[in-house]
Formats: sequence, C-alpha cells, structure tokens
Amino acid sequence: MALMDFIKKQFIDIIQWTEDGDGTLAWRFPMRDMEIQNGGQLVVRESQVAVFVNEGQVADVFGPGTHKLTTQTLPVLTYLKNWDKLFESPFKSDVYFFSTRQQIDQRWGTSQPVAIRDKDFGAVRLRAFGNYAYRIQDAKIFHAQISGTRERYTTQELDGQLRGLMLQHISEAVASSGTPFLDLAANQVEFANALKNATSPAFAALGLELISVTMQNVSLPEELQKILDQRIGMGIIGQNMGQFMQYQAAQTLPELAKNAGGGSGIAGEAVGLGAGVALGQTLAQTLGQGLAGVGAAAPAPAVSKPDDILALLEKIGDLKAKGILTDEEFAAKKADLLKKLG
Repeated sequence: MALMDFIKKQFIDIIQWTEDGDGTLAWRFPMRDMEIQNGGQLVVRESQVAVFVNEGQVADVFGPGTHKLTTQTLPVLTYLKNWDKLFESPFKSDVYFFSTRQQIDQRWGTSQPVAIRDKDFGAVRLRAFGNYAYRIQDAKIFHAQISGTRERYTTQELDGQLRGLMLQHISEAVASSGTPFLDLAANQVEFANALKNATSPAFAALGLELISVTMQNVSLPEELQKILDQRIGMGIIGQNMGQFMQYQAAQTLPELAKNAGGGSGIAGEAVGLGAGVALGQTLAQTLGQGLAGVGAAAPAPAVSKPDDILALLEKIGDLKAKGILTDEEFAAKKADLLKKLG
C-alpha cells in the first residue's frame, strides 16, 4: 500500500482541467514534485487549450481532444530537452490550461467625461457605457504577455486593463468611422461597431479576440443634445427646408407670446393681446403653408425679393454651421435659392 501511494505521488497518468466556475482564464496544473508518465494522457475539453512550458519557454500546444504524451506528440518539448526519439522515462514540465470560451457581459464605461475631437464641433465631452465580450485567441501570446507563471489568472484581474483599452479608443473610433459625431450618437449600433473596430488590434496584441461591443447609453453636453433633438425633429417632419422653417416657427411662437405678455397693467395686457393676434396670424399662415405643401399639385411658396432670398441664405448658412444641415442639404438649397436670384 505504501509503495502504491509513493507511485501515485510521483507519476501523473492523466492531466486534465475541469473548470469549477466562471471567470478563470488560465490555470496551472499542480505538479509539485511529481513527474509526467511517458505515454500518459492529456485531456483537453472543448473551449480549452493546453500549453506545455519548459523552463519558461512555451513548447507544445494542444487543442480539444485526448492526447497520448510521447516524444512524437511532444516534438517541441523533445527538442528542447534533447530527448532521443525512443526516450520513455517520466519527465517534468509545466502544463497550463486556458479557457477559450467567451467571457460575456464585461462592463465598460466612462467614470468622467471623455474629450473627443469632431470635425463639425471641435472638442466634445461625452459619457458612455456598455458591454463587451472577448475570448482567448492565442494562448501563447496570452501566457507570455499576461498570465505568465501564475497558478490561476481570472477575468477580474484583467478587467481594469481591458476597460482602459475600450475608453482609450473612443476618440479613435469617432475619427476612423468617417461618420459625423452626432450621427454616431444617434445610432448606437454603428457607434459600438466603430469602437470594436478601433479596439480589436489592442486586444489581439494580448492574445485576445474582441467578439462584440454594445453601446447602452451615450450622454452628450446639453448644447449638442439640443442640436441632436432638432435633427430628430427634422427627421420626423421630413428633410424639406420649408417644413423645417415651419417647425422652427411653431417651436418659438409659444415662447414669444409668453415674453410679449410679460408687461404689467393695461399696457402689458394690450401688448400681449396685440402680440397674441399677430402671433396667431403668423401661426395660421405658417400652418396654412405647411398644409398647402401636402397637396401634390400645390406650388412651393415663392421667395421673390432678393433681400428675402439673401436673408434665407444666411439662415441656412447658420444651420449648416451648427451642424443641423449637412453639406449636401446646404448645397442643394443654396443652388435652388441662387436660381431664384438669377
């Protein structure tokens, strides 16, 4: 009995790893003073990779399956140890297992506003957060760059580094996408894809594959949020400039009426009443023009005076400068107005 206990302690016939929970990326098989029996079995389960390391140097890598350990199946280790091809004695080697399954629901987010540069608005400060998923793609690189000789390496230990890489590449994602920032902010799926493309090379340098990125929320500065809301409102009513001017007028009329009626006494009431009548007429005219635009045969409102056309050109120039109109929309409307001047 004592002899059998001695043999079990000295020689290992089966090497395997049964994951006992989530979050472990790398695990070292406990060798202690034991040696691996020549002809022993290495069991690598699905979503695992096993790596033999000889004196700190990565040797042979095994994918899923049951492998018989001989000099034929361990060619690199055999070379490193200068074994003869008929060598049949037990041997020592460190064996590391790596989990290659997806590590899902990893969180990333900005604890403080992040400054990015945008061609339309210059420096923009934003907050954003979401999830991402990754897996070990190259166990050799991960062992050399991250886990090393640790007995166990977990997702929690890597979390801070990966979250920092995500935040570091937000600005690059906006710049490399070629899409205006407000359009990205309005389309979180496109923003997430741009962030994934910008960050994937940094993950690959660590032996990891960035599989997916989700964007759950993007918080903009108040002034940019107003412009985005205007674009959304414009999208609801259509991309017609006349309709947009009517929309803007309808938005400003209540505030003008409130200010006009702000006086006290009879004079204030008179001013408010007069303003109310004038604003009512303006509103009726604006809505009438909008309804007339619905008919297929109704002509578009004409702008006949040169001064009016120049004033409208200035207005659409301001809308373009604020990012409310795109270059194409501005150019089309400008060409239309210049024709009327001619």
